[in-house]
Amino acid sequence: MITVEKAFERIVMNAKPLTTERVAVAEASGRVLAAPLAARRSQPGADLSAMDGYAVRSADLTGDMRELSVVRESAAGAPYEHECKAGQAVRIFTGAVVPKGADQVVIQENVEARDGRIFTREAAEPHKNIRAMGIDFLEKQVVLDAGTFLTPKSLGLAASAGHSHLMVHRAPRVAILATGDELADPAKASFAPHETVNSTAPQLMALFRDAGADCSYIGQAGDSLKALQDTIKKAKGADLLITLGGASVGDKDLMQQALAQEGMRLDFWKVAMRPGKPLIFGQIGDMRVLGLPGNPVSAFVCALLFARPLIDQLMGRPAPLPQGVPLPLAADMPANGLRQHYVRARLIGVPGSRALDPAVDQDSSLLTVLAQSDGLIIRAPEAPAAKAGDFVPFLPF
Repeated sequence: MITVEKAFERIVMNAKPLTTERVAVAEASGRVLAAPLAARRSQPGADLSAMDGYAVRSADLTGDMRELSVVRESAAGAPYEHECKAGQAVRIFTGAVVPKGADQVVIQENVEARDGRIFTREAAEPHKNIRAMGIDFLEKQVVLDAGTFLTPKSLGLAASAGHSHLMVHRAPRVAILATGDELADPAKASFAPHETVNSTAPQLMALFRDAGADCSYIGQAGDSLKALQDTIKKAKGADLLITLGGASVGDKDLMQQALAQEGMRLDFWKVAMRPGKPLIFGQIGDMRVLGLPGNPVSAFVCALLFARPLIDQLMGRPAPLPQGVPLPLAADMPANGLRQHYVRARLIGVPGSRALDPAVDQDSSLLTVLAQSDGLIIRAPEAPAAKAGDFVPFLPF
């Protein structure tokens, strides 16, 4: 049995990012940028008006009432190509290029216009109501760093910088296999008392897809070596195989044996943690294998600590071991045992004065407790008893 830190090092830190591919900006959400992205243009590419009004020379705005003659106009996409000279004003619209010579825009509400002239009491204020060239970013400036997890807001920036396609790391292909004669599909019309609904597979598929993985459910295998081996074969071509259940030491826990017969090189089995002790990690060819416990909470905690960071690492986004943030306890906690304990807890109180309320029942089958929790309190091996008000590390999810 190894520590959580050692397990994380072997599972996650030893993994290398997958190969890269070029994808359209509109298809890149949820992927990780493989190289720094430099702008192909400045934004904006010229001084632009921030308001509808008149472009003027600030030097002309002297005295009480200023009178200027209006010469043509500058609109977005149709700039005025000539210079704005002394005593002149150019009608201008939001987003239009500020003409040469002009260095201020007077908004139309502060102008009286008649007979081709404007009258204003606006004071001189150079650069007022003007968006300077390059105020957002400059040509050749790096606008997104390598390792950026791409979201709609970052994709808008990439497109604005002149990029229609991006070089990203390939999304990991994750195959999920559930095992157990007792499992029932949630779509069943009714359930027998001996059945357990397969809740873990859809839960983890959602977790991994949110991380950017390409997930597929390859099926449920019964508790026999042949059924397990036949289903494991369906994972061919995946980067990561996640198995659910059959990882412990019972007579029906055949997952490790089935994986071995399919060529898995075992790295380790069992981690000094709870929930989640019976964790299998190995490799079949180039495919990594994570055998998670069958209890749904144990599987979720292991997926949160190891599988999701592994997906991040494969996508090119370095993933440190989740350490949590220090927050105060709302209730006393007893001393911990020999295994690192991940305790489900709720955040209570008001923003700025939050505290952690650990669930009374930590049974690893209770999905209601998991659903009502905001994260996990991390209790180190042999941690002493803690009092209400003591700060403990908290891992939100």
